[in-house]
Amino acid sequence: MLNQVVLVGRLCRKPEIMETDSGKKRTYITLAVPRSFKNTNGEYETDFLDCILWDNVATSTVEYCNKGDIVGVKGRLQSRTVEEDSKRKTVTSIVAEKVTFLTSKSKED
Repeated sequence: MLNQVVLVGRLCRKPEIMETDSGKKRTYITLAVPRSFKNTNGEYETDFLDCILWDNVATSTVEYCNKGDIVGVKGRLQSRTVEEDSKRKTVTSIVAEKVTFLTSKSKED
């Protein structure tokens, strides 16, 4: 079986490092990924995909990336059940295993 995701998109905000109670480093990023087809109005829509990065991947992404940078993410989908308002729901996340820094916006942009 295979659980693999490959995305290329633009960072929606500057990533910030956080630390768990056990000392593991993590960050969350949101990638804006334009769709490759037009909608009924003739416009390209964009998907905003949340990813979680751990340890060294998180640290280097926070150090080298800013809002607007284009990155490639290789990872896997992970689902978990959460309880919200006494109702259980399934949340699916992208867990990044590798982040490739493709471009960065200039300071003037």
